[in-house]
Amino acid sequence: MTKNKTLIYLLPLLMFFALAGLLFSSLGNDPRLLPSAKLGKMLPDFALPSLYGQETLTAESVSGDAFLLNVWATWCPSCRVEHPVLNQLAEKGVDIIGLNYKDDEGEARAYLKQLGNPYKVVVRDDSGDLGLDLGVYGAPETYIVNSDNRIVYRHVGIVTMENWQSTLRPIYNSARKNTTLREVSQ
Repeated sequence: MTKNKTLIYLLPLLMFFALAGLLFSSLGNDPRLLPSAKLGKMLPDFALPSLYGQETLTAESVSGDAFLLNVWATWCPSCRVEHPVLNQLAEKGVDIIGLNYKDDEGEARAYLKQLGNPYKVVVRDDSGDLGLDLGVYGAPETYIVNSDNRIVYRHVGIVTMENWQSTLRPIYNSARKNTTLREVSQ
C-alpha cells in the first residue's frame, strides 16, 4: 500500500519534469521558421475566380516572371500593417499576386479601394483549398514563385521594408529571368 501511495505522489512530479523538459527544449526555436513541404515544388494547380470580373484564374494564367504570392484577408490585422509596404513594392515594379484567403468578396474589394491595390491580380480562395494546398498556416504569408512557377521561398508574417531588403529582395531578384537586367532595387 505504501508503494502505491509513493507512486501516486511521484507520477505528477514526473509528468511535470517531462513537460518542463519539452518546453525548455523548444525555447530556442523561431516560430516564424515553419517548415514548408512546397519549397522547390510547382505552384499547385488551381482554377479560382478573380476578385474583379468573371474570369477564372489558374496557376498558368498568373505565371510569367517571378512574383510574390501574398496571402491576405480583411479579417487579418497584420495584413493591414503590411499593406503599405506591398503598395511601395508594387510601385517599384515588384510583381505581386494576391490570394484573398477565406474572405468576403465585397469587403475585400472595399479594403483594396480604401488602402490601394498592389496586386496584378487577386485570386479568391473562399474555401481555403488553395491555401491548404500551399500549406498556409494563416495570413499574412508570402511565397516567392520563380519564373518556372516553382515555389522558392516562404515568408510567414508581415513583409516589412527591413525583411524585404535583407531577405526577400535578393531571393526575388535571383528568381527572376534576366536578373542582371531587371533587378528590383531597394
